[in-house]
Amino acid sequence: MKTNKMIINWSWREIWSGQLWPVMVALTLIIACVVALSTLALRVEKVMTNQGRALLAADLVMRSSNPISPSLVDKAEAAGLTISSQSRFQTMAFSEEKLQLVTVKSVETSYPLRGALNLRDGNEVVTHEVKPGELWLSPRLFSILETEIGDSIAIGDAELTITGVIDDEPELAYNPFNSIPNLFIHSSDLDKTGAIQVGSRVRYRLFLNGDLTSLAAFQESYELQPGESWVDQNRESRAARLMDKAKQYLSLTILMVILMAAVTLILTCLHYVRNRSETVSMLKSMGASRAWLRSWLTTQVLIMFAVAFVIGGSLGLLLEYLLRIPLAGILPKELPSVGAQPFVFAIGVALCIGLPALLIPLTRLLDAPAINVIQKQAVQYSKKSWWLLLLPLTALVMFYGTNIQVWMVLIGLLVLFVVLASLSFKFLKLMSQLKWNAAFSLALSRISRSPKNSMMQLAALSGSLMLVALIWLIKSDLLGDWQQTLAPYAPNVFSINISPEDQPNYLKELDKFELPRSDAFAIIRGRITKIREQNITDLAIYEDPEIRILKREVNFTWMDQLPVYNEVVAGEWTGEKTVSVEVEVAEELGIKLGDEMTFEVNSQPFTATVNSFRAVEWQSLKPNFVFIFNKDAVADLPATWMVSFRAEENQTTFVNQLARLYPTVTLLDLRTMASKVQGLLRQISWSLTGLAALGVLAGILLIFTLLRLSLNERKREITLYRTLGASKKRISNTLWAEYGLLALSGGFVAAIAAEIILFGLMTWSFELPTQWHPMMFIVLPLLAVLVVFISLSTVIKALLKPLR
Repeated sequence: MKTNKMIINWSWREIWSGQLWPVMVALTLIIACVVALSTLALRVEKVMTNQGRALLAADLVMRSSNPISPSLVDKAEAAGLTISSQSRFQTMAFSEEKLQLVTVKSVETSYPLRGALNLRDGNEVVTHEVKPGELWLSPRLFSILETEIGDSIAIGDAELTITGVIDDEPELAYNPFNSIPNLFIHSSDLDKTGAIQVGSRVRYRLFLNGDLTSLAAFQESYELQPGESWVDQNRESRAARLMDKAKQYLSLTILMVILMAAVTLILTCLHYVRNRSETVSMLKSMGASRAWLRSWLTTQVLIMFAVAFVIGGSLGLLLEYLLRIPLAGILPKELPSVGAQPFVFAIGVALCIGLPALLIPLTRLLDAPAINVIQKQAVQYSKKSWWLLLLPLTALVMFYGTNIQVWMVLIGLLVLFVVLASLSFKFLKLMSQLKWNAAFSLALSRISRSPKNSMMQLAALSGSLMLVALIWLIKSDLLGDWQQTLAPYAPNVFSINISPEDQPNYLKELDKFELPRSDAFAIIRGRITKIREQNITDLAIYEDPEIRILKREVNFTWMDQLPVYNEVVAGEWTGEKTVSVEVEVAEELGIKLGDEMTFEVNSQPFTATVNSFRAVEWQSLKPNFVFIFNKDAVADLPATWMVSFRAEENQTTFVNQLARLYPTVTLLDLRTMASKVQGLLRQISWSLTGLAALGVLAGILLIFTLLRLSLNERKREITLYRTLGASKKRISNTLWAEYGLLALSGGFVAAIAAEIILFGLMTWSFELPTQWHPMMFIVLPLLAVLVVFISLSTVIKALLKPLR
């Protein structure tokens, strides 16, 4: 008992008065960073998931062109799922003075299962559900139909009294052609309208809520019929893709911070072992057994892990709270709970990294011979503990086995560091052959004499800088792409079905109010019938449920010149009776340049030759088309016209005036949808900026730690030079020159490596356009020099003291 108490006391003394406390601090920082980042990442992910579900109005939605089967409803209820159904169709709504095409949503009282439905009646009372006999209108319909709450409007055969206005609703799809003003009625009132007849185009939805396991099992047990599809937050349009990329970034950021903290821990532990080898030799010479030393070192490891878990977990929660302060206006007031998952994850990470990082070097201490006290001896260290390396490798494979971003970063670290650090070292070695002043000559001479240490310093410094740059650059490129989704100047109102006779006057109305607008586009509805003279029904891809374009009508248009916002990725816009095809559709259908395609409009077939492929940004809300024809191919076919323009909130009166002047024109007002998506973008942007800032801070702290360790290892050498008569100025200038050169070289290497890995991540993982960042070749070397300046300034006085 007394022996155990002595070992614990010695262990505490060694941790606090020896050089092992930096190792415990590194462990604590790993746990704190992982707890903070994973907690915030889980909260943000759940918030984003809830936002995605709110846009769907449920956890899972079945969309169908046929009425939902009662047996499917019974099966969902038997599975313990919460359900609600909806029927939606387009029809004309008639007031006493006006008429307007509307989307009727016939819903049950339980709608929506997710998200907010805010309905305000004439007494300013807000309710959240539609009841039998009620009729709720979107705000714009009141102006268009010139009605008020309490008035009656006709929908089909039914005369319904307006109950109130729709203030807010979920289920706003990111699709401009689904934005006709809508109204809500209760499903029990649907038959009264008589609007649904044989051949009517009605869309049915079944909303389902439940735990993920039950929903997945329900999906697996049901075989989709033609015209049916499942939609969840992972598949719903652009918002889902934004959240998916945000989750990828969260995962990648956590990994990078873990890598940086792990490097700090490993190098700190190696530094401790190098400096404590003589202590262990001395203890052996005084009679300490190998078993006692093993018990002593094991106790130290256990104490460090225990303290790191307690302090690191507490600091992690505090850090997560501080990270949320800038996001207070973005995140919801009631944040989703995360349970014990971040702590379990942090402990797992700490063990996977800490055990190999601590036990492998500390085991080497057991092999330190007692004779080292008298004379240094070459030691053959045991490699039995190297199996511990399987812990982090196994964890990586288990958690990130299919994550391409992770392996890109890791492979990039290994390959680029070896190649670029070697080139950087050779460059510095070549510089040493030139004539320099005394300080630079000595600095370059020492770098050349210590290739192993210099390479390690270059790799660690450039690696840290590269991870810092990657965290920030990926965040910047992601947000730059997302901000183009709904740019401040993007169109937010579409006018379609403009007749050729009305088109000139309609455009004059827009220009009279100086509204930014697009060109007018001819719209021709048609189908693909043949590809390379082969009927599409004979193609193998025709039965592919993911390729829908072969089974539906498509919007065609013709132009003299392709839109400037469509990039031509192959071919040229030339020739007669030609067509330009969107590149992703061309890849799906196996279309090649020069292929002849046959189309059909109103039973009139015509052919065109593919002359180019275009990259189309569908989320830009600019008028875009899969097929753009040369004028001579389709100009004789009947067409209507479309134009898009931007209207601010204070121009609603004009938008409504347009609707009244041209009642046959369908006006698609996207401003409500745009505000929802922009809110989601702001939330994601601020969250990622906070995480990126923490990652950058962790990287700078790592660089600072590495430099301090490197300088401490030089202490004995420098003090010996000082004792032998070297002046403070000579040694100081040499240090500044040596570490300044390493900083500039490491920063330049890091910039090259970051650009290469970023190119790979953006191209093959995030699937976004790439761009170069020339400022990184200035910022990273300057950042490295700044951190070197701070690190060296804090220790140089102690380093220059002579031995006494």
